[in-house]
Parts: sequence; C-alpha cells; structure tokens
Amino acid sequence: MGARSAIGNTVEENLAALRSGETGLGPIRYLDTVHRNAFPAGEVKHSNAELAALCGWQGTNSRTAMLGYLAAKEALEDAGIPLDDLRCGLINATSVAGMDLTEEFFPAFLNNHHSGRLRQVVQHECGAISRIMSGALGIHDFVTTISTACSSAANAIMLGARMIRAGRLDLVVAGGTDALSRFTLNGFNTLMILDHELCQPFDQQRRGLNLGEGAGYLVLISEALKTKLGRSPEVTVSGYANANDAHHQTASSPEGAGSFIAMKAALEMSGLSVSDIDYINLHGTGTQNNDASESTAIRRIFGDALPRMSSTKGFTGHTLAACGGIEAVYAISGILGQCLFPGLRIVDPVIPEAGVMVNQYETGQSVQHVLSNSFGFGGNCSTLIFSRS
Repeated sequence: MGARSAIGNTVEENLAALRSGETGLGPIRYLDTVHRNAFPAGEVKHSNAELAALCGWQGTNSRTAMLGYLAAKEALEDAGIPLDDLRCGLINATSVAGMDLTEEFFPAFLNNHHSGRLRQVVQHECGAISRIMSGALGIHDFVTTISTACSSAANAIMLGARMIRAGRLDLVVAGGTDALSRFTLNGFNTLMILDHELCQPFDQQRRGLNLGEGAGYLVLISEALKTKLGRSPEVTVSGYANANDAHHQTASSPEGAGSFIAMKAALEMSGLSVSDIDYINLHGTGTQNNDASESTAIRRIFGDALPRMSSTKGFTGHTLAACGGIEAVYAISGILGQCLFPGLRIVDPVIPEAGVMVNQYETGQSVQHVLSNSFGFGGNCSTLIFSRS
C-alpha cells in the first residue's frame, strides 16, 4: 500500500493521524486562488518544488503526477516484489490530471500565443499522467487510465482485480491521484456544495464538502504469484461492483439506487451476508445529497443490522479521483490492525442508532470484512469489499 494525503506523506503517517484524530484540513496554502481565505481544504504539505525533489524529477511536472508517483512508489516498496519477468500493470485513476499546469499556461498564452511552455499543455489529459508515472515506475506491460469522477480509484482497483483473475497480469499497481486545482475548486463552489467551515460528513448539520488532494495505491497479486513467492497476503479483494443510477449529472438519486445496486452486487460476488460486514468506509462527502442518499441505500441493504461505519473525509477532504485508493488503504489497515478509524465532528449523526457511527479510534476490534464506497458524478457508483485472508 502507498498513500499521500493532507494527513501524511506515507501510509504510517496517515494512520497515525487517523489514530490521533488530527485533521489535515485547514487554510489553503499552496493553491493560487481567490478563494484562499473562503474555503478550507486538505492540501498535501509540500510545495511543487519539494515534491519534485522527492521524485528526483527535473523540469515542469504536474502536481497530480508527482503525488501519484510517490504513493505508487511507496506501494511497490512496501510489496518488495521484484518486477523482473512478471507481467505488470499500472491502472491509474485521475480526474484533475495536469489541469494544474494548464491553468498556469493559458493566461499568458491568451495574451501572446508564442508564450507558455508546451510541457504544461501536454500533461493536461489524464493518460499523460499515467504515462509519466509508468515510465518512472518501470511498468510497461499494461498501462491504462480510468476517469469516472470520484469513483475512479475504486474502479481502477476493480479493473486490476479483474485483469489478474482473467490471467492477463501477475501484478497490478492500482489506485488514483488528484491535485487541487482552481477549476475543481471553482466548479464545486458553483455547485454550492463547498463548506466554508471544516466539513461534518454524516452529521445532520452538514453544510457541504471540503476538497482535498492526494494519492493512494495498492499492489495486487495473483494466486499463482503468491504461491511462487511463498507469500501470504493478509487481505483479499473479495468483492466489487460498479453501477449507475442515471439520475443526474452531479446528484445521487434520493433512494440511493446506484449505491444500493453496487453494494448488493459486491456482496453477492464476495459470497458474504450483510451480517459479515464489520465496517463501512462511507463515501460520506458531507453534502446534503450524498449523505442522505448513501444512508438510504445502506438501510435498504442492511436493514436494522447496521455495521459500524464512518467517513474519513473529515481528515483528508474529498480527494476526488484519489479517494477510492486512499480509503482502500484505510480499509485494509483497519483489517490489518483490527481497528476502526473515526469520522470527525459528528455531533448529531445522520444514522442515529447508538454505537453505529465510529466517533473515535477503536482498537482491539474484530474486523474481518470491510466495505468501501466511492460514488462519482454522473451516477457512477462503486463498492469494494476487502476481507482478511
């Protein structure tokens, strides 16, 4: 696993913040925006120059690519598997891609079409980020990009599992990366779903979301490679599903149709019953629409037998295409550590039953199966289930 977010530059730093309840949200420091003092955000605590030095890269590089490379590199180092003679893939998710560079290019270009640097523009599209990362990671057998808004990284992990189970690849690095940009901040502000204060996902008094940035990746391996290496991974991707409620360009359906179908299908694939799920990492953005829709879908699935649940976006902000990767790392870490990570600032929970919402770090728990939700604009809903092997 590899992760980089507003609460840490490594997986262990992320987990330490989750355990201590320390949020990464705060005043905007690095993004050049007129909204700097209006909205808090979850920024990675490095400048672009500092990220480039950590990457060992020269020239002009997208913040998205640098965050992604550092997190994916950590995941590969954590796995410790030599890539020689293996069929390896990178399935990378992003929605912002190199937009951060394009925003710097165009003001000067509009005044003078001979100004600006081409390297800024050619990193704009999503696939360019994946190409840069795959070259730096030394992965060339299969490289592709998924951009399905906020479900992107979950769908990348899902495709990685499918490629391995189909016998196409031995090892896959799968996850997502997104940097903050003016376009996304302005866009969410136009939708009037940004919170001027620190967000309160799954609280009745929620006002909206805080944007964040970061990257999260898993290294997935096949059964055959596991046997060959004599390794015994402690966690398996046991279920996954993608659905679309086709309700609205940006809003989830009130009855949670897409999320209901995704969770139900993932459970069916895993062969688990609702009573087997010990914890749900909620998509939990903190908007009125998402939290109401997701909670409705959860009640349709689980009835009165609700598992423990929380949204960790109160720590990191909503990291868009990266959230499914970062939160997969948190879900798996809960299984490995037999612990539950909390949501923050929950005073009057959307799901009011006592003991359901995780409000503080809890250790010594029996966590065998974790369900993680990621829902995107356009109604693209994905659910992953991770199980202790």
